[in-house]
Amino acid sequence: MANLTSKELTALEDQINYEQNLVKKYQAMANLCSDTKIQQDLNNFASKHRAHYNTLVSFLQ
Repeated sequence: MANLTSKELTALEDQINYEQNLVKKYQAMANLCSDTKIQQDLNNFASKHRAHYNTLVSFLQ
């Protein structure tokens, strides 16, 4: 793990939580959507935020 200050660590944890929430929200919206194009777009958004989440988590390892 990189040497992070407590302020940087807190900001990183906050951002990880934001990304995780976005993934959950986009997936939930996609599951409720009946339009396949919109559903696909929402799933793509969820995938992009999942990638962001994974990138941020890698800074903690």
